[in-house]
Amino acid sequence: MNFDWLADLSLLAVQFYTLLSIVIRVASLLSIPLRHPPAVATAWLLVILLWPWPGFLAYALLGSRMLPAVRLQRHRRMAQHLQDIRQQLSHGRRRAPQLPPTLQLTVRLAESLGNMGITSGNLCRYLDTSESFFSHLVSLIDGAKQEVNMIFYIFSDVGPGRAVVSALGRAAARGVTCRLIVDSVGSSEFIRSGGVSRLKELGVQVREALPVRLFRRKAERYDLRNHRKLVIVDRRYAVTGSHNLCDPTFGRRGLVWQDLSVTVEGPVVHQLEYVFLEDWHVETGELLDVSHLLAAPETPGNWSLQTVPSGPSYDTENYLMLVLSAIMGARRQVTITTPYLIPTVSLIQAMQTASRRGVRIRLLVPAKTDHFIVGNAAKAYYSDLLAAGVKIFLYHGGMLHAKTITVDDDLAFVGSSNFDTRSFALNFEISLVLYGTQEAHSLLHIQNRYLRSCVPLNPRRWSLRGRPARAVQALTRLLSPLL
Repeated sequence: MNFDWLADLSLLAVQFYTLLSIVIRVASLLSIPLRHPPAVATAWLLVILLWPWPGFLAYALLGSRMLPAVRLQRHRRMAQHLQDIRQQLSHGRRRAPQLPPTLQLTVRLAESLGNMGITSGNLCRYLDTSESFFSHLVSLIDGAKQEVNMIFYIFSDVGPGRAVVSALGRAAARGVTCRLIVDSVGSSEFIRSGGVSRLKELGVQVREALPVRLFRRKAERYDLRNHRKLVIVDRRYAVTGSHNLCDPTFGRRGLVWQDLSVTVEGPVVHQLEYVFLEDWHVETGELLDVSHLLAAPETPGNWSLQTVPSGPSYDTENYLMLVLSAIMGARRQVTITTPYLIPTVSLIQAMQTASRRGVRIRLLVPAKTDHFIVGNAAKAYYSDLLAAGVKIFLYHGGMLHAKTITVDDDLAFVGSSNFDTRSFALNFEISLVLYGTQEAHSLLHIQNRYLRSCVPLNPRRWSLRGRPARAVQALTRLLSPLL
C-alpha cells in the first residue's frame, strides 16, 4: 500500500503551520505596539515570537483590557441615571474643612478621576485583625433593619465565613434585603461547591461578577476581575479594605494573612454605596432606588474622607495617577504596605526621584508570599529601589496583605488596591483617601506596628544573592507586565 499521500499531507501541515506562525508574528509586530504601553507590548511580543500559537491564544484571551459593549453601556446608563447623585457626591468638598494647598490638589485630582468629592463629618475605625473584622460584620448584619449590600473578591461559607452567612440568613428571615456580588474567579471554589444556591435558599440575592464563560463572555478579558471588598448596611454603615471573606490562613499552615479594613459612618457611606449600585446594575441590569442618596447624610464624626473607585471601565488608571501624584508631592516621608509589588516604570521613577530629593520612602512587603512567580517578579525590582535609597522591609509576621499608603503626616490611602499593574489597570478596585493629621497618624500607627515585625533588607547582602535567584527574578521581571 502506498502511503506517499500521508507524507505529502504531513509536509503540507508543517508548511501551513509554519506559514501561519510567520503570519502571527508579523501581525503581532504590526498591531500590539499600537495597543499597549512599551513594557506590556514588549512582553507580549517576546511570548508570541518564541511561542506563536500558545502566545497568540494567550493574547486572544488576556491581551485586551477593553470591556464588551454591553458592560460599557450599563456603566454609561448608570452614570446618566445617577447624574444628580454624582453631582451631589462631587459637591461634598463644600462641606469640607480648609486644607493645605498640597492636599487641595489631591482632592481635585481624586474628584476628577472618580467623580466624588471630599466629605467631612465621618466616623472611622480600623479593623486590623480577622477576628475584629468578622465579629464586626456579624454585629452589623444582625443589627440590620433594611438592607445589606456586599461585594467580595473571595467569599467562602466555611471557617469564619460561616458565621457571616448565618447572620445573612437571619437578616433575610426577618425581612432585610440582602444582596451579594462575588467575583467569578476569586470565589470560584464557593461557586463550584453550590454556595450560590445555598445563599439563595436563605433568601440572599447573589450575582457573579464578570462571569467566565468559554463561549459566552461578559468580560472581554478573562483576568479582568472585581477585586473590591465592600459591605454597606442600612445605608449608614460601611466596611471596606483588604479583608476577603474567607479563612485568613487560606488553608496554609503557618501563614496567616495580615489584613486591614476600615468601618465608616457618615457622608462617605453614600459614595461607597454608589459604587455598589453601579456594580449591581452592571451585573444584573437592575436599577435600584437611589433617592435616599439625595438626602442630607448624618455627620457623626470629624474625619475627612474621599472615595476613589478604579477599574477598566474608566478612561484613566485612577489609583495609579493618584498615587503617583502623592509620591511626587511628598515632602518628608512615604510609607507603603503591599502584598504584591509589580510597579510601573512611572512609579519606580517617582519613588527614585522622591528618595533622591530627601524623602524617606519605606516599602513594607511580605518576607514570604503566596505566589512564587509574582514574589520573584517583585524581588527583581529591589535592586533599583535600594540603589535609589528606598528602604525595603520584609514582614515576618505572616502574609502582609494590608494595602496602605501614608504620605507625610496628613495624607493616607487604604483599600483593596495592591501596588501592582493588575490593581492599577485590570481590577475593579475601591480606595479611601484620608485627609488630615488625625487620619494619617491613625494609619501610620498601624504601619509602624507592622514595622516591628519586619527585618530591613540589607543592600549589600541582597547584592550577594546567587545566580539562579537572579536568573529567575530577571525572567519574571521580563514577564511582569503580563502578570
